[in-house]
Amino acid sequence: MPASHRRSPSPGSGLDREASETTPLLSSTGALLADPDTEASTLVGSTSPGSIAESASGDDPSTSGATAVPGGGKPLPGLQIFLLCYARMTEPVAFFCIFPFIADMVQRNGHLPTSDVGFYSGLIESLFSATQMVVLVSWGKLADRIGRKPVLLYSLAGTAIGPALFGLSNSLPQMFFSRCFAGVFSGSSLIIRTMIAEHSTPETQARAFSWFAFAGNVGIFIGPIIGGVLANPAEQYPGVFGGVKFFEDYPFALPGFVTALISATSFFASALFLTETLDKPNTDETEAQSAPPPPALSTWELVKAPGVGVVLWVYGHVMFLAFAFTAILPVVLFTPIDLGGAGLGYSQISIFMALQGASQAAWLLLAFPPLQHRYGTRGIMKLCGAVYPFFFLAYIVLNLLLRNGGPVALAWCWILGPVVAILGPGVSMSFIAVQLALNDVSPSSNVLGTLNALALTLSSAVRSIVPAAATVIFAIGVHGQIFGGLLAWVILIPLAAAFGIACRYLPEDPQTAKDSNDEEDS
Repeated sequence: MPASHRRSPSPGSGLDREASETTPLLSSTGALLADPDTEASTLVGSTSPGSIAESASGDDPSTSGATAVPGGGKPLPGLQIFLLCYARMTEPVAFFCIFPFIADMVQRNGHLPTSDVGFYSGLIESLFSATQMVVLVSWGKLADRIGRKPVLLYSLAGTAIGPALFGLSNSLPQMFFSRCFAGVFSGSSLIIRTMIAEHSTPETQARAFSWFAFAGNVGIFIGPIIGGVLANPAEQYPGVFGGVKFFEDYPFALPGFVTALISATSFFASALFLTETLDKPNTDETEAQSAPPPPALSTWELVKAPGVGVVLWVYGHVMFLAFAFTAILPVVLFTPIDLGGAGLGYSQISIFMALQGASQAAWLLLAFPPLQHRYGTRGIMKLCGAVYPFFFLAYIVLNLLLRNGGPVALAWCWILGPVVAILGPGVSMSFIAVQLALNDVSPSSNVLGTLNALALTLSSAVRSIVPAAATVIFAIGVHGQIFGGLLAWVILIPLAAAFGIACRYLPEDPQTAKDSNDEEDS
């Protein structure tokens, strides 16, 4: 690589990026910035990140299918982003595919009374997150040391084997083991986040992470369908699988095999076509003497780095709100009106949640990139923080209107309900924005994997505790009619307000900081 194309990281800089003649280097942050005059429409084509393996000439095949950026700059490597998003989809498929049949499987394998099924089902579901929480930092450090691609391939291999083992389990200990095995190899999400960040510039990361989030939602959607449609095929489809001894002995093997096949296709596609993004130190003796690599940061030193602590706090806070809301929403919609819920039937719940899911996808894919381009990551976080309390408050208002039961109140319900379902999911933009904030405060690309691992470890800890706690609090409120059964919302609203306050302490975006420095210099 010509000298003009090599990185020039500055001590204490932000996330390091590759520099070239066509991509200016912001020395104060170490991050590449696109032309400030580029319009938001540029995000559709997406400018390229400073991928380590690419050169300014654009000869790298990893950029196949990419769109050139007006005004110069390298294109976003479309094939690489597609492969990473496909790999991203596999983990939620593996996590959620067991949900439709887990209770039946526990009862069959454990020969348990119905009253004990819920406990063991919840225990098995939480083992994945609990195990993931323990190993993620190790995966992140390994990726920072040996490279992103090999660690991603290890994780994808484990993601393929885990569901197959789970489907073949015929005892509770085997189910426990296979779920823990899947959790051990669940490092793909943090590696993919890191690689997308390294494939992105500040101008393109909003679009790239929008597709990352969308891929995760697709996995969440597909996983339960695979589990529900393919579980116990000998009974569900006797004309096809009836009399097949294997599927009678292992009724839950088929969804495990299909899930494993999806992960296996991602493994082979990534092994063949995915490129490494970690910039490994140059072994040239002269260059090593003139530019020694910076010493590795310990985990504690990384947490104390400027901006990292507050971003991790905000990351955990928004995950807390998201997991709590996701856990109680189906229960709230089903609970009778006089007990604090919405009293909806199955079809109405499906329509409401489908509308919310479609709305969230639209916010993430269509609205977030131009809004982030205009207002910045910190601006999006502050906006979501301001809206979150009112989003939760709307469910209290809906219940009060339904309790009233008058024609005017019901008319307002028909107005407010769709508004909540369509506009409310806009707060999900904070999920992507906080990831971008995390990328921005990384002291170096060499610790980005570890930083993402810390964030996802925090997320796993929250996911292993908050959903159960939220549903218990909601149940206590309903049974005791505390605040008319609205106790959970009464607790969540001030927590959401505190999230809005925390967002005000986020560091400024690199582009905003650059503009401020330019104004001072002029």
